[in-house]
Amino acid sequence: MMQSRNHAGRGVISRQAGLSLVELMIASAIGLVVVMALSQLFVDVSRSNNEMAKTNSQIENARFSLQIVEQDLEHAGFWGLYVPEFDDLSFADTPTDLPAAIPDPCLAYSTANWTTAFKQQLIGVPVEVTSGAPGTCAGLIADQVAGTDVLVVRHAYTCEPGTAGCEDDGAAGRLYFQPSVCIDDTDPYLLDPNAILEDKDCTPGSFAPKRKFVQSIYYVRSWFSNTPSKDGIPTLVRSDFDLSGGALAQQPAQALVEGIEGFRVELGVDDVSEPYTGFPNGSAADPNDAVAWLDPDNWDVATNRGDGSPDGAFVHCPDAGGCTVAQLINTVAAKVYVLARTNQPTNGYTDTKTYQLGNGAALGPYNDGYKRHVFSSTVRLVNISSRRETP
Repeated sequence: MMQSRNHAGRGVISRQAGLSLVELMIASAIGLVVVMALSQLFVDVSRSNNEMAKTNSQIENARFSLQIVEQDLEHAGFWGLYVPEFDDLSFADTPTDLPAAIPDPCLAYSTANWTTAFKQQLIGVPVEVTSGAPGTCAGLIADQVAGTDVLVVRHAYTCEPGTAGCEDDGAAGRLYFQPSVCIDDTDPYLLDPNAILEDKDCTPGSFAPKRKFVQSIYYVRSWFSNTPSKDGIPTLVRSDFDLSGGALAQQPAQALVEGIEGFRVELGVDDVSEPYTGFPNGSAADPNDAVAWLDPDNWDVATNRGDGSPDGAFVHCPDAGGCTVAQLINTVAAKVYVLARTNQPTNGYTDTKTYQLGNGAALGPYNDGYKRHVFSSTVRLVNISSRRETP
């Protein structure tokens, strides 16, 4: 008997045991591309954030430095109730307090040095600009960055000592400015340590207000901190006049804002009167004589005084000799330029630019990795310009 065998086909099931070498290599390559793309994205984002942080810091430093200088300039020439005779349109006689010279900001205080004539210079020249150390300030203004200016600003403190929000009289010997408000007084003001109080309205026991004398010197120094060594960070600094060690003197400069590499100030000079009939462009200001009015009855135009607005282009005090006394006493506005740089250099960047700070002033190229930008502001010297305005 024949036996039949079941030769029914048996299905063969094929199972994948793993990736082939080719597939593994392809997957690895794709993964590497993705990782590299993500890494590059992270690097780019980090670099952008770092650059943004540098730029923001640069802008804030520039704005802060301009704000500090602007606020001081806005107070320039503020002497409380006192107005210099040569700048007082209501003073009918020939002025007797016209400054004959530009004062030395660092002249040591003493009754012998600070004569009546010298005090008139301090009061009459509230803003002074030089390209180097003025007067005897060479020992005080150290490591000044080349091509930058020195700015001196003078005024009385805007609040009276001891009042709310203002400092107390402090240590005896501080220098105060005190105007006279009594017609019987011999001196129109006092500028003395602690100010010998004068009667107010000629009433004994009623005293005129006194205010601290302010003299600030701004310049750019080549370093921010000298501990443990000078760090090479250009910095806007300020020296203040104050009492120290029992002596009144201009104090060593203190750092204000780092990263300020350029500083230049141009002055707006008001040396022409308001235009009037016969003089469509105004006549020259001459404070050596009493005020001459076009219409003495109405006081409408002071023909030999300024009108409170700058005339012509803003001027930069020349390197040799500086500005004249006439230019400084007639200054009613200022343009301030600062060149700010980033705190850290940028890899792969070289600064080959030249930066203009006003008319004819250029700094750079620096050929380093720091990014820079010029910022500027125009400031009206309110206390001086407003005195000269007529309705």
